Amino acid sequence: MDCKMTEAAKPPLTGLRVLDLSRILAGPTATQLMSDLGAEVIKIERPGKGDDTRAWGPPFLKDADGNDTAESAYYLCANRGKKSLALNIASAEGQQIIRELAAVSDILVENFKAGDLARYGLDYESLRDVNPRLIYCSITGFGQTGPYASRAGYDFLIQGMGGIMSLTGEVDGPPTKVGVGIADVMCGMYATTAILSAVHARAASGEGQHIDVSLFDSQISWLINQGTAFLTDGKPPPRRGNEHPTIVPYSTFPATDGDVILAIGNDGQFRRFCEVAGHGMLADDPRFATNVARVENRAVLVPLLGEITRTRSVDDWVSALEDKAVPCGPVQDLEAVFSHPVTQAREMKITLPHPVAGSVDLIGNPLKMSGTPVAYQGAPPTLGQHSQAVLAEVLGKSQAEIDRLAQDDIIEKDRTP
Repeated sequence: MDCKMTEAAKPPLTGLRVLDLSRILAGPTATQLMSDLGAEVIKIERPGKGDDTRAWGPPFLKDADGNDTAESAYYLCANRGKKSLALNIASAEGQQIIRELAAVSDILVENFKAGDLARYGLDYESLRDVNPRLIYCSITGFGQTGPYASRAGYDFLIQGMGGIMSLTGEVDGPPTKVGVGIADVMCGMYATTAILSAVHARAASGEGQHIDVSLFDSQISWLINQGTAFLTDGKPPPRRGNEHPTIVPYSTFPATDGDVILAIGNDGQFRRFCEVAGHGMLADDPRFATNVARVENRAVLVPLLGEITRTRSVDDWVSALEDKAVPCGPVQDLEAVFSHPVTQAREMKITLPHPVAGSVDLIGNPLKMSGTPVAYQGAPPTLGQHSQAVLAEVLGKSQAEIDRLAQDDIIEKDRTP
């Protein structure tokens, strides 16, 4: 899908300005979502280097000649629709520019270690004096308070410390992390929810507020049923591979040409599966007739089902079971995912113009809103791509002043050919 901004319907956050001092993944995930929803997002980056993830490759986006650009796939995943201002905030003039931007912004998102920005006079208390309506969101590893407040947080570390790795992996295998930075991503989602809640509260109070959200807290919150199971019976849940702790059968099973997922959530579905499989008597066996019984006897049932499923192909099972409303499906690699007709119909792969590569393929936004749909405001920016425009259009600085800031290495202008 080729995506262009349309004037027909404005996205819901149109008119909000976000000052984005975050980098890596949690903060950029939140600010990219707000950009898709219509907010103007000004991304502050270090001159010369930019967001750390720009260099986290390969793979890198290719230019028109097939050469690597300065944008890694990792950077591209969370930075579309933003304006890049390359600014040295370690300098007094750079700090003053942040204050000026904060004065005309609605939201500020940062993920520095707790207390770091106070050294520059850019903490919440300082900027609240500049703009009492500012909603200031701090994203850290372990929060602004508590014994680990000074520690840095990283997704892998948080997955381990926050419990999800103890639940992930094969029964007899080692603890295993999720294959993407899910602790970062979920923290970004919680941050977005908090920010938009604060925007709503501000409409009534006229006041901004400080939001303290951490990767560790977020990770614990999405332990969901497994975390609550421990709080209920005091027993740490074991790893179960692809199996569900309280539903059976709910796992991957071998087929002749791969693995098929069975996600059978009730007794009627189990009976229909058994009938399709030609083993209707299993649904009448008291060991397997109810979900509670199947959970208690999973060690017997799961191997039996594996012997049955390995007699047909994945497509055969999917075709036969979908016709009977039994949840099932293939385990797809990403090539299959992005070529899937549902992916295409749901516009989950998008193509945006890019100043160096010509175009860039990205993952689409999953929000489908009938009255105020999302709109992609542009590709992930090159470093400093909007330095000139932000200083001139947002802060009203003259060309001579902008040139002087560049000459003094306070800012970096766009170096795109």
